[in-house]
Amino acid sequence: MAKDKVEETGELEWALLPRGEISQVEGIFLEKNTCNIWDKIWNFQAKPDDLVIASYPKAGTTWTQEIVDLIQNNGDIEKSRWASIPLRQPFLEWTIWEISQNNFSGLNQANAMPSPRTLKTHLPVQLLPPSFWEKNCKIIYVARNAKDTMVSYYHFQRMNKTLPDPGSWDEYFKTFLAGKVAWGSWYDHVKGWWRKKDSHPILYLFYEEMITDPKREIRKVMEFLGKDLTEEVLDKIVYNTSFDVMKNNPMTNYTNVRMNHNISPFMRKGVIGDWKNQFTETQNKQFNEDYEKNMADTSLSFCMEL
Repeated sequence: MAKDKVEETGELEWALLPRGEISQVEGIFLEKNTCNIWDKIWNFQAKPDDLVIASYPKAGTTWTQEIVDLIQNNGDIEKSRWASIPLRQPFLEWTIWEISQNNFSGLNQANAMPSPRTLKTHLPVQLLPPSFWEKNCKIIYVARNAKDTMVSYYHFQRMNKTLPDPGSWDEYFKTFLAGKVAWGSWYDHVKGWWRKKDSHPILYLFYEEMITDPKREIRKVMEFLGKDLTEEVLDKIVYNTSFDVMKNNPMTNYTNVRMNHNISPFMRKGVIGDWKNQFTETQNKQFNEDYEKNMADTSLSFCMEL
């Protein structure tokens, strides 16, 4: 590709960016900048009317965020398009340090936001700031089957330089199973939040159920939020949060965030069972053995394919 063409697409700027690094907090891998301000994150002061949308990465977080925002705005599309998702719903633990020494912090953004606030996090349950439990804040957790999550996360790391280079697919497969990716083990994450729902107001959603019957799941969210919308408004929300519509919506598709969408779009496929296009037979066998061992102690179950 000619240099001027590369510069036109922003690929040259992207190529010059250094890769992000990860470190650990209480044995959980997190982005290094997050670890550097961990005390501030841990001491974040929640408010009783805060709503938290939590998930493991690449599990349908943005989808759930847009559903929530449209429900809160009674289906008014324009009210939900005043800004991109990261500005409407701060990503609590995310910090990006720029060369100019300026920084964008979800923490600062959340502290400056008036109530009621909707906040996003990928933190495992044990690392959520304790004030959220103390204030009894409502939490929506969305979970996706591990195989599709792994594939989606791999492609996300390829196009997002704020995270480490994922290496080859074979290398990443081992890294993911070992829980040595940002936000830690998928197993511990989904199981930890699953257990917590028995003692806290948590709506636990499944990505696969959101795909197979979106209106039913959107209705669950509506009722959890204490809203009562008409069938017409619900149908409008179903349409405007469909994969194709969100993929073409600059307020939800992250095209205005510095990621290389030429490597992989932020919203890639949005289907169940895409792992079959990535896993080898040997990897699938290895994964199934690991999965059976790690999920033996929970009632939690996932749909891996339609």
